[in-house]
Amino acid sequence: MFYEDEQITEVVSGLEKEDIIYILDKGYVRLVDCMGTDLSVVNAARASFAKESTEMTPKDGKLIDFLARENHMSPFRHAFMTFEFKAPLMVARQHWKYVVGSDHTMDSWNESSRRYVTMDPEFYLPSKDQWRKSAEDKKQGSDGPINDWIGAIMTTELHKYIEQGEALYNMAMENGVAPEQARLFLPAYGMYVVYRWSCSLQSACLFLSQRLAEDSQLEIQHYADAVYRLVQPIFPVSVSRLVGTND
Repeated sequence: MFYEDEQITEVVSGLEKEDIIYILDKGYVRLVDCMGTDLSVVNAARASFAKESTEMTPKDGKLIDFLARENHMSPFRHAFMTFEFKAPLMVARQHWKYVVGSDHTMDSWNESSRRYVTMDPEFYLPSKDQWRKSAEDKKQGSDGPINDWIGAIMTTELHKYIEQGEALYNMAMENGVAPEQARLFLPAYGMYVVYRWSCSLQSACLFLSQRLAEDSQLEIQHYADAVYRLVQPIFPVSVSRLVGTND
């Protein structure tokens, strides 16, 4: 599920290994910054009574239980984190639709743009055993692996398609076409983009509860799993109450 890539390692050199998780063939999730712990949630909830805890106790855990059970979410917005994602555009747009659809969760989003940067494009290329069959009982989703023969054909044809798009993109750039228009030649959905997502603990847990679900697209499940593994050690009580375990 996770892969280390020499090129990615160069981009994020100097980071602690536990702060980054590699996904798919070239993607990753990196925890850039974090403010707060479970204690931040507890102390935000107790602000109404002008009280403050200095360390977590079983009583504090019960308070977080109560907040989660009664859907009192504002205390969970007093802890924040910033992630950097490198993901295929199809994953990034699913993620972005979730952010737009979330209300009162305090999110911010910034993404690299090919209007301004002309770095070599990179694409997600599934191997022959990563292609999935369309689900028969619903309009969207997938249902297990497709046979290797069809998978091999799909990988070969997608590789040809990407190569053709890159060749046309390079031709346009070499002939002086503006990057914001030359990018029209690049196959979009599989192209990797890099973006930063800053969010409250509430927002991160809402994302996890939705995108770790079995009916979510498999690729974004992998990214959600990475987010879970990065935040759970920092907010073990809150994550367990709002999301559950991810074993």
